[in-house]
Amino acid sequence: MKVGLVGDSLTEGRPGVSFSKILQKQYPHLTFDNLGKPGETVRSLHDRLIKTPIDSDYDLIFLWIGVNDVYSKLLKVQAQPVSRDLEEFKDVFQKVVEVVLHSSKQVVTVSPALAGENLNSKPTNDLEVLTEAIQLISSNYPQVEFLDLQSVFREHLKKVTSSDYLNTKVMRVMIDALFYKDPIRIDRLSNKRGLHYTLDGIHLNSRGAALVAEEYARLIGAGL
Repeated sequence: MKVGLVGDSLTEGRPGVSFSKILQKQYPHLTFDNLGKPGETVRSLHDRLIKTPIDSDYDLIFLWIGVNDVYSKLLKVQAQPVSRDLEEFKDVFQKVVEVVLHSSKQVVTVSPALAGENLNSKPTNDLEVLTEAIQLISSNYPQVEFLDLQSVFREHLKKVTSSDYLNTKVMRVMIDALFYKDPIRIDRLSNKRGLHYTLDGIHLNSRGAALVAEEYARLIGAGL
């Protein structure tokens, strides 16, 4: 079975802890292609897939994109083009789905998870709007399954008290990626910031990576 993981830095696994490495250890007999790229937005992902088509023989592709269409607006530097509004996001996301469907028998669209661990923040509410749009678009395709990771994290965060920490400094993201590669060090910094599932409000620590891997594994194991 050949599985493609399409997305941004959360899929690539840097900064933070890589959930894809957990999956690779759990399913050594499967082929996982990590096609994550840092800073990717839905528009930049569409451009990438058009310019550099991916293999067309995947059994399953997980498509996890969208958080940077909210998060990058909070940063002083935007490396990739961001959707101007919800309508453009929906239009481009649908195009991405159709491109990916040409490469795989089955696709799982994954909702953006977190923009800070504060469930009542504006960035979190903005992600909820994108999640609803992704779910609606996904329902139009019989070969597409929707995974609501935002709801999964929300249920876990209800049981803990997290800080409002959300890194919005590009240099700090780069430092975290360069100097915090060991899961133990990542988790220590996460704890120092008062976070439970992320390193910086966006990228995953060990708990967050394990949670994502568990949800992906549930669908892989079910054979969809």
